[in-house]
Amino acid sequence: MAFFLNSIPVPLKKNTADKPSVRMTDVKTVMIPTLMHQGTPATPVVKMGDLVKVGTKIAQANGELSSRIYASVSGKVTKVCDYLTASGKYVPAIVITADGEMATEEGLTAPTVNSKDELLAAIRESGVVGLGGAGFPTHVKLNVDFENVETLIVNGTECEPYVTSDNHVMNERAGDIEFALNAFKKHLGIKHIVIGVGNNKKTSIENMKELASRIEGAEVIALPSTYSHGSEEAIVFHATKKVLPQGKLPAHIGCVVCNVTTIAEIGKYLKTGMPFVERYVTVDGSCVKEPQCVIAPIGVSLEELFAFVGEFECDPERVVYGGPMMGITVPSLSAPVLKTTNSVLALSEKETKFPKETACIRCGRCTNNCPLGIAPAAIEKAYARKDVEELVALQVTACMECGSCAYLCPAHRPLVQTNKLAKALVKEANN
Repeated sequence: MAFFLNSIPVPLKKNTADKPSVRMTDVKTVMIPTLMHQGTPATPVVKMGDLVKVGTKIAQANGELSSRIYASVSGKVTKVCDYLTASGKYVPAIVITADGEMATEEGLTAPTVNSKDELLAAIRESGVVGLGGAGFPTHVKLNVDFENVETLIVNGTECEPYVTSDNHVMNERAGDIEFALNAFKKHLGIKHIVIGVGNNKKTSIENMKELASRIEGAEVIALPSTYSHGSEEAIVFHATKKVLPQGKLPAHIGCVVCNVTTIAEIGKYLKTGMPFVERYVTVDGSCVKEPQCVIAPIGVSLEELFAFVGEFECDPERVVYGGPMMGITVPSLSAPVLKTTNSVLALSEKETKFPKETACIRCGRCTNNCPLGIAPAAIEKAYARKDVEELVALQVTACMECGSCAYLCPAHRPLVQTNKLAKALVKEANN
């Protein structure tokens, strides 16, 4: 498979980059799903009527590929209900009515960490998962042999339009990042640390360079801030000059990639014992009058979140988790902030109206601008025929769903949506 590292001219719209983050504490209710990560849902350990505090464990990890969940507010559990995830699966969700005190759980202390096993156990206990969007349990990702995996890559590129949550973390929580990286060096045996930061984040670059100067074997690289250089494939190439083979994890070529906010949350837990209960969230979009980066309790509704930053400029036509290129539409403003929610956008009808689809003109823009060099137009035809063999030959499963093809298509073909459907067809055929 070719690897081109192409990028496309997406407007960055980093409206909140230079504003300090603000913490949201006056919360009425939170609804915390038991599946906010890859793997199996956690199992609730509280029931209706139980009193909880910030940091109280409310759901236990269910197996290795799962994640613990903690209360993000103090108050009373008023319901355990069904919650429909974006994948179409119903899981339990724990509803807590806040008492307004934000009292913390007694006895939270920094974990004792003197070995790799103790560090991984602490990360598992923290409830931290991959916060770049994937939600993969971090204790599993880091459970590799660092004799063969030489490089930890810390991803702070953040090239999606609007999104600035990682930028704020690098500017405001360098101490947490440094604490975690020192623990990784000591207990995991990591030889080389590369912190990748988008070259439009000047303050973050300086903060990370100062941090790296105090850690042996650490360096900072400035990456193109154009879309989609924040992908795992791209940052691995920039950091190591190695191409990640299709279907392989970065450990296959000697590296592990972690999002910078993931690292910061681990550092916070290792220092304080406070588990993962709040999330830096970019609140923006054309309908938001005063965009902000908000430190929000996990589980707070988007309705409360948007109300916190002020009135809408206009009624949103669509609200999106994440950025406009790879984000997903939320069904209603009652949807909660999840562990993986780095951004919430309220977009106008003008921004979200789908242009009229016309016939493919065979211009080749989709293939010429694909970061991985696959051919979306050919995939579209093979999918129409339900030709699984051809879809495999066209390497549709390599698609990272960045949306570059659909964004640039002059015929407005739904190419990334078709790629998703084609990938599902291949997966179904192989099961």
